[in-house]
Amino acid sequence: MRLNIRPAAFLWPVGLAWMVGAQADGGVAEPLNAAAPSELEQVVVIGSRRSEPTDTESKVPVDIVSMEKPAAQGAQFDLAQTLQYISPSFNSIRQSGTDNADSIDSAALRGLGSDQTLVLVNGKRLHSVALVNLFGARNRGNTGTDLNTIPLLAIDHVQILRDGAAAQYGSDAIAGVMNITLKRNPGCEAVLGHGKYTRGDGQNYLTSAYCGFAVGNEGMVAITGEYLDRGRSDRSTPDDPRIIGDSKIQNQTFYLNGEIPLGGSSYLYFDGGLQDRDASGAAFGRGGLGSGDIPSRNAAAMYPAGFVPFLDPTIQDRHGTLGVWGMLAGWRADLSQTFGYNRMQDTVRHTLNASIANQDLLNGGAGISPDHFDAGGFAFTQNTTNLDFSRFFSGYLHGVNVAFGGEFRHENYRIFAGEPGSYLDADGAGVGGNAGSQGFPGFQPGDRTDTSRHSFAAYADVETDWSERFSTDQALRYEHYSDFGSALTGKLAGAFRVTDSLRLRGSASTGFRAPSLQQRLFSSTFTDFISGVPVDVVFAPSGGTIARAAGLPALKQEESRNYSLGLTWKPQDNLALTLDVYRIDIKDRIVLSGAFDSSDPNIGAILERLDVGRAQFFVNSVDTKTQGIDLTVSHHTPLAGGELSSLLAFNYGITRVQSIHAPASLAGRENILLSARERLFLEQGAPSSKAILGLDYAHGPWDGNIKIIYIGAQTLGTYSGYPTPNQHYAGKATADVSLSYSFTDKVKLTVGAANILDQFPSRQNLYETDNGFKYESVQFGLNGSAYFARLHVKL
Repeated sequence: MRLNIRPAAFLWPVGLAWMVGAQADGGVAEPLNAAAPSELEQVVVIGSRRSEPTDTESKVPVDIVSMEKPAAQGAQFDLAQTLQYISPSFNSIRQSGTDNADSIDSAALRGLGSDQTLVLVNGKRLHSVALVNLFGARNRGNTGTDLNTIPLLAIDHVQILRDGAAAQYGSDAIAGVMNITLKRNPGCEAVLGHGKYTRGDGQNYLTSAYCGFAVGNEGMVAITGEYLDRGRSDRSTPDDPRIIGDSKIQNQTFYLNGEIPLGGSSYLYFDGGLQDRDASGAAFGRGGLGSGDIPSRNAAAMYPAGFVPFLDPTIQDRHGTLGVWGMLAGWRADLSQTFGYNRMQDTVRHTLNASIANQDLLNGGAGISPDHFDAGGFAFTQNTTNLDFSRFFSGYLHGVNVAFGGEFRHENYRIFAGEPGSYLDADGAGVGGNAGSQGFPGFQPGDRTDTSRHSFAAYADVETDWSERFSTDQALRYEHYSDFGSALTGKLAGAFRVTDSLRLRGSASTGFRAPSLQQRLFSSTFTDFISGVPVDVVFAPSGGTIARAAGLPALKQEESRNYSLGLTWKPQDNLALTLDVYRIDIKDRIVLSGAFDSSDPNIGAILERLDVGRAQFFVNSVDTKTQGIDLTVSHHTPLAGGELSSLLAFNYGITRVQSIHAPASLAGRENILLSARERLFLEQGAPSSKAILGLDYAHGPWDGNIKIIYIGAQTLGTYSGYPTPNQHYAGKATADVSLSYSFTDKVKLTVGAANILDQFPSRQNLYETDNGFKYESVQFGLNGSAYFARLHVKL
């Protein structure tokens, strides 16, 4: 039995796609089928716009990761966590104690931010979420795309382009591009899954079903439905009045994917997804009698022993594409419209408004307030229109592909105010009750916004096969945004086959990322815990009154330069190696600023009037350099009547701040604009190295798997710098194991365990961590080992 993968470097199955990814990348990208364009299936190979129906050699590193085994046999039940333990260059860690970020797992490539990776579905742009990450050890200040809105069973494979591609695909493609190709196969299948941590909590229940139906002679429509229930986990100690671990998640998801012939050489295609998510994350605990939190953050009549507030967002995510493609005078033409919508509405429960409780007490009441509030929320909408043309000319040199097209995109961002009790200061007598709902104060009327922008782009792309050994790709793209201006980006990539087994490749490109509407407009007042002490913080929008008073200019685009050089080597039919080095320079990177307090000469008086202790902003303040290396070695061989497949995949990358740009009003105060603590979150929020060794042995109905994972060291910042200057997390290694048995060719049972060495991050001073726990949620997370079982049935 050979593993079903689509390696992008070589046309034979190598490695463990479901465990370590098809990391033998970038030489030859294998499409879903090699049918002629007049047949039904359209081929999308990321990083290339070739229209001819043959396999195409990629000039940049592309991993093609099959989802067949992860969906049927994997230890992880969602896409972000699946890829975390497959691709070394991919990072996604569940956070805890980070407000709404507990409910959405952000993801990124090569140690950069989650909004510096572009995500596509069937080759079309997938919208970002409405959330801006403000807390946690990873992706602070970033938006991003929620990969977990797509069921694993709905996906055929994921293509990961590990190279800058803004000149080909537009804004956000600085670290790379991920293209999620949905399944469109005939037949039905279903998965039942269960898992939990060995400490007895965090139970997961998965029910997922897929069916593909033929429509007419060549049409196909695929439908996927999924229900996922992820239970809460808690790793707090008995003396810690809080809950720390996985948030509670319930996902109900429906996905559709299809293509129907219209006659001649034209086809109608469509895909869409709807997900409703109910989540619940725990905030920092508030103390009871004798703790000092009464009357400021608690009321004796309500929670005399203290309490843990819960932030319960409801999230609606909608995505859909409708398009037509076909042949027009020898050109492949593609017209499409894509819609994306993400809305998060917050409810805070098991809470109180201390100012209301105190005022009630003064008025002769019991000293209570409501225990739940509608805290408001936010929504992001994106509409994208694409028109693309491509044609392969076989009569020039050894072949030339010409592509050009345009894109129009409209985006809207809204913030909704919460009910008055979620933000109201009712403490008219000034006895010390803090305003707003504890755990998460609601959005105020002054935070509300309903703002839109639009952009348009035009591009040209020429791929030339100069000889049988040498080929190049040149791309140029112009984009204009209504809210900040224009950008022109370009890319040059090439590949040279030295011998039949050795191939060199390289690329150089410029790129950019437009500031998201979320970063430009987000506004809120919240409670942060600084060394265990609660502090009210206002987050002020770019271009607003407080930001202008602080001397901060409006946000503008980030600009990047990407360089990569690599090789692919296949000395034997069953052995392959790829090696790529890369460098990414980003200018004017948008980051989360340090904290400006009431002593600030520019805005101190404003903060005192607002009765808050600190202010933070988004600002284009730093230049960074990221450089690293990707290595994969894959092998497969018959062994004792079965087949052993193995793959070693490794990434090492470091990001360093090169300079800090301070406006004239902040000259000499660069340490406030980017504090040492925020700098380390930027540089080391992702581990510097990750290695995965996967071994899979299949023999008859049995399939055994072991995956050894190493995640390297990280150093994160502290609040005070004492008693140790920073949080240092030593590198850790663990393993996942599983065993599958096929009762028939249609029924398979898998049992296994994840993180079998029960690894946790290195212990820290809990008063210095961002989440207030004894370690941040880094590396393998907070929960320890787990076990799981899956039943996969084909109908």
